[in-house]
Amino acid sequence: MNMAVTDGFALMPARFSEGLGLWSRETGTPGSATYLNAPNAAYVPADQDFGGCLELQKIEATQRLRHMGQTPLVPGMYLRVTARVKAISGTLPAVRIAGWAANAQGANIAGVVQVGPSVQLSAYGQVVTVSAILGSGSRPGVDMPWGTGAAYGHLGLDLTGGNGGVVRIDDIQVEDVTGFFARKMMDWVDVRDFGAVGDGVANDRAAFLAADAAAASGGQVLVPAGIYRLADHVTFNAPVRFEGRVAMPADKRLALTRNFDLPSYAAAFGSEEEGLRRGLQALFNFADHISFDLCGRRLELEAPIDVQAAVGNHTTFATRRILTNGQFNIQESPAWNPVTVTSQASYAPADPLVLSNVANIANVPVGALITGRGVGREVYVRATNPATGTITLSQPLYDAAGTQVFTFTRFRYVLDFSGFSSLSAFEVTNCEFLCNGQASGILLSPAGLTFRVSDCVINRPRDRAITSPGRGCQGMFIDRCQFISNEMPLRVADRKTIVFNVNANDVKVRNNRAARFLHFGVCAGTGHMFVGNHFFNGDDEQNGTRVGGLILTTANVKSTVTGNYIDNCSIEMTNEHEANPAFFNQFSFGGLTVTGNIFIASNVAPWFRWLVIKPYGPGHFVHGYYCCGNTFRTFSATVDRVDGVDTTFAPLDYSRFRNITFDGNTFNGITQMTASPVVIRHDQNTAATTWAVDAGDFLPFGGWARLVQAVMPEGPLTNAGGVVRSVASHASVEQGSSRRQVHLHWPEAVRGRAQVTVRVDNPN
Repeated sequence: MNMAVTDGFALMPARFSEGLGLWSRETGTPGSATYLNAPNAAYVPADQDFGGCLELQKIEATQRLRHMGQTPLVPGMYLRVTARVKAISGTLPAVRIAGWAANAQGANIAGVVQVGPSVQLSAYGQVVTVSAILGSGSRPGVDMPWGTGAAYGHLGLDLTGGNGGVVRIDDIQVEDVTGFFARKMMDWVDVRDFGAVGDGVANDRAAFLAADAAAASGGQVLVPAGIYRLADHVTFNAPVRFEGRVAMPADKRLALTRNFDLPSYAAAFGSEEEGLRRGLQALFNFADHISFDLCGRRLELEAPIDVQAAVGNHTTFATRRILTNGQFNIQESPAWNPVTVTSQASYAPADPLVLSNVANIANVPVGALITGRGVGREVYVRATNPATGTITLSQPLYDAAGTQVFTFTRFRYVLDFSGFSSLSAFEVTNCEFLCNGQASGILLSPAGLTFRVSDCVINRPRDRAITSPGRGCQGMFIDRCQFISNEMPLRVADRKTIVFNVNANDVKVRNNRAARFLHFGVCAGTGHMFVGNHFFNGDDEQNGTRVGGLILTTANVKSTVTGNYIDNCSIEMTNEHEANPAFFNQFSFGGLTVTGNIFIASNVAPWFRWLVIKPYGPGHFVHGYYCCGNTFRTFSATVDRVDGVDTTFAPLDYSRFRNITFDGNTFNGITQMTASPVVIRHDQNTAATTWAVDAGDFLPFGGWARLVQAVMPEGPLTNAGGVVRSVASHASVEQGSSRRQVHLHWPEAVRGRAQVTVRVDNPN
């Protein structure tokens, strides 16, 4: 570093041959006295040691010599002032470099050192060199630290000691020596100083390790321009700055422990995409960091990131790791096109998770969606075994016994974790996936626990936002995310995209927003919590089709749906993921709590329902359904009722309804409210021994009147003659052709009004 060269600073003082009027005997400032015509100073044109020089007699206690010109100084700049002096006669003085420090306003900077080390002359005719370094910082080796306020100086020397002596002084030299301090100023070590070549051929690993060791005291390592081949793993314990890039085998790792982030890895490998792969590789292979920070960077991706392939040496992993804080922008490329394979295979319900005798099995990819006769929604290839010709399924098939041709469609995902056999405790946080209708979002591992996606945006996925091809969704968290469909303008009937699916248990889906997908979630398993989400799946079509927003495919789900905003879609309970969907001895539909939700619908047909049960086999009933404190509201439409049964495959067995509560809900734009228990006000105008009380269509899911919980006469009961009678009744349930009546039996014919509380269930 030399500012005289790089910035064009003029540092050298005038030669004495140019005139002594350019040299002051005071401070050097304008107006100060000079040596022009001074009796004690003369220019000597031909000294045997100096050539032209100044001859000066010391007549003052401190004989000053200052250049009248201004030598510039800026922060970070260091100057060495050098003078050669010899004594000619008289008393031998001492000599020191000196200067007058000025700020930008031309005032002297008080309190700074303005003289250098003093040297005593000891012999006549002996040339003595004196020098001093001045600059802005107080660094070792700096004699006159003037601080950052110094703008320039009037430089020269002082003679001190006894008077009368005569000395000769060679032209004073000023040079920029900032480079002396560059290593300390920049606080880095260069890998080339330790033998790195950077030609892409030589193995520079040893030089990199040596440079890292040299920076261990607190500096950083500089990798200058070039391509540095590293044949084996390299770990940097010091910060690294890359101007050049490295080339490493795919199975070798670069660990940047002090700047573990995407910008550093992108600089190291010359591209953000490769930097992401290498950063993920390091994330899974050292413990200094649990998160890889994308630092808010936007990555342009033209192909999926196969995370396991990037990591390389792990197929299972169960330690918490986080990918955070960035944006993936998907570019149009054939690499995003789904792969579709058709293949004949056989299915036996006795082995519910296996397809056997699979033709062309080598071409069936893990993670592919399976479609065919009797295949429920969101069934995926969990594993393949070419040796046995079998495929392991994520879920059983409800009606696929025998042999048929199945279609296997493998979507392409921005982050693909399916190469791991098991992955637990991985998190993706604060990331945006700009899928641009080209790619799907995240594909989980076939097995694992507590995968977490939080505070993310998945925008316009081509097919799926988050897919679980197996049980890698066990205990999954999806929190505070936004999902924006690529099918916003399409009718519901024309859509195919889904936000997420679940195959395992105990998933928490909280405070998310999803707009205009076919389904929000297709969820097998039990123990789920859906809390505070807003998912709206409608369209602008009048009397438009509406489908399930949340599909629960395990009959008895042991789950809660609380505080959600459910817009133009339904909660649908099915058992489509059962190999034998008829009821035998398993739990039937229920275990669901639906509380405190907002349900709305607009532009829908009257037969739309928000709460739907769809049995895929006969004999099923409802056992444990709690629906309380919800609000149901329509806009620009009227709906017959909020609940219904889809009997495409089979009806429900109403004789076995148990533990069902519909209470405290509000209904607006709904023709028929739903309640159980429901209080029926019955007016009997003609005295009779049997009163037929009709629960009508109040009872949930078209169920029967199976229990009379209470009978309370409102006012007196009287006989035909008007005489008040104090009598009690007993009830018969499931009466009438619809079995929604109850009969109250009195010991004598009476008339009057009664409040009758009827339930759709029976504890027995």
